[in-house]
Amino acid sequence: MRTPLVRHGVAAAALCLLLCAPAPAPAHAGEATGPASGAGPAPQAGPGPVGTAGAGAAEAARNAGAELVARRAAEAAAAPARPAAAGADGSGDAGVRGGGLEFGECPAVEELPSSVRCATLPVPLDYARPDGPLITLTVSRAAADGRGGAARQGALVYNPGGPGASGMFFPLVAGLPEWQRISAAYDLVGYAPRGVGRSAPLSCQDPARYDRAPTQVPAQPTPAYKKERIAAARAYALGCAQRAGAALPYYGTLDNVRDLHVLRAALGEEKLTFMGASYGTYLGAVYATLYPGHVRRMVLDSAVNPDPRRIWYRANLDQAVGFEHRWADFRAWAARHHSVYRLGATPAAVQASYERVRDAVARTPAGGVVGTGELQSAFLQAAYYDDVWAERAAALSAFLAGDPAPLIRQAAPDRASAAERENARAVYTAVLCNDAPWPADWETWDRDTTGTARRAPFEAWANTFLNLPCAYWPAAGRHQPVAVGVRPDAIPPTLIVAAERDGATPYPGALELQRRLGPRAALVTERGAGAHGVSGGRNDCVDRHVERYLLTGATAGWRATCAPHPEPAPVSLDDRAASTSGKAPRALLPSVV
Repeated sequence: MRTPLVRHGVAAAALCLLLCAPAPAPAHAGEATGPASGAGPAPQAGPGPVGTAGAGAAEAARNAGAELVARRAAEAAAAPARPAAAGADGSGDAGVRGGGLEFGECPAVEELPSSVRCATLPVPLDYARPDGPLITLTVSRAAADGRGGAARQGALVYNPGGPGASGMFFPLVAGLPEWQRISAAYDLVGYAPRGVGRSAPLSCQDPARYDRAPTQVPAQPTPAYKKERIAAARAYALGCAQRAGAALPYYGTLDNVRDLHVLRAALGEEKLTFMGASYGTYLGAVYATLYPGHVRRMVLDSAVNPDPRRIWYRANLDQAVGFEHRWADFRAWAARHHSVYRLGATPAAVQASYERVRDAVARTPAGGVVGTGELQSAFLQAAYYDDVWAERAAALSAFLAGDPAPLIRQAAPDRASAAERENARAVYTAVLCNDAPWPADWETWDRDTTGTARRAPFEAWANTFLNLPCAYWPAAGRHQPVAVGVRPDAIPPTLIVAAERDGATPYPGALELQRRLGPRAALVTERGAGAHGVSGGRNDCVDRHVERYLLTGATAGWRATCAPHPEPAPVSLDDRAASTSGKAPRALLPSVV
């Protein structure tokens, strides 16, 4: 699934996960614990590659390798503290041992302040060979400050989703008022999962080719356009194989879970306290299923539907329908504020205004760089976050009044972040393609998407073309999805939070996740809202539930609800800029993917 990638809390057009990244590929793109014991209950046997003899044995070997590496990491974490010979960036800055990790000054490339410290964590590329080739994951941390005499409760590890998003920014929330009680008790730990950022980065094509603009995407794909996208999907899958080589099969959820197991041990934690959003909820749920004895507390925000039958092909079709509902919410909001935006007094009239803009950029790309593909990507963000509704509506209004500048600013690709976004798409693709079987025949994709598009035209085809490389994936040994919660009685109490109208991870996924995690899983629902990523500053009621759970382990019971956060104010683009100029950023976690 895709979801927008963010850096330091500023939304950047990238991928949507679970399933939808706001920027589709160009059409021409070829959580006080004691010392860790490390060992513990053996994980449930993971799924094996489809159609491969001895797959169960191979997964058992990888699970055993992960236990060995985690035990070694736990022993290193329990060893007497000693200063590091050099900082995490090799600058000579004396590091500070945090568990089995050596934390020191963060490399300049991470763009993190001195209050955040960084480290690296070596893990096996293939856990079946724990002493074989290693890759290195980057880790960031803001130590618990003990404000107000709070007792330290250990490390809170965060994953923002994607797959393909980095959590290195997470410790920055320690400086926000809404996080003061949590950051007083917990070390806030972020990391870049394998393949992301500087963690054995994965690439499938030249980033310079990733953002060729403008792109023109027909509203209804013609047979010729479908052939073009099939060719592009084949070329992209081949590019992943050529650039990653023999490492390609090792970018997937099971290896991400094993890496998280080792990270927990290296931090000196016997049990994991974790917060995951979007794809991060699936990562957390699979971890809880395979390592229930190593779970302390888990907050799962904006839940992916973990039903193995929906990972990942069906989930993407479900997401297209979810985005359609959210696109309708945006149009209804804009229609209620027709006096401000003049886009139409009904949702249908707002749709007609959007289509007028679409037709215009199809004829003449705005600023030479915004075609229909870029327009679609920009407005997909409105299906993720209502925070952008005012500026998107204002941009449409300005364009129709003869001023294309706001639309160009919002929709044109950011060349400076092309490599980061290409990396995100590569990891997203590899994880989803490796995780599960996908239809190998175009006829199935065509039939299913055609049916979905009849009721969800806004994003159905764009989602399909984003994921189409999985039909032609060259890596052997695809997995069967894990049966999440197969032993729910062994999983400690968890907290799920979800928005009722979330498009990226539709609400039925939260209900399914709660069912699978069992009677000790609590669900907090934000009624009548649909912004993706519920906790972290958007809704005070939700945040109170999350804070109480993280600090005490208590929940409000099986089900609880919160009123929706306020809709965005209908302000013009100029008014919005003036009202926010010079003010501190909102206390939200960076957008999840």
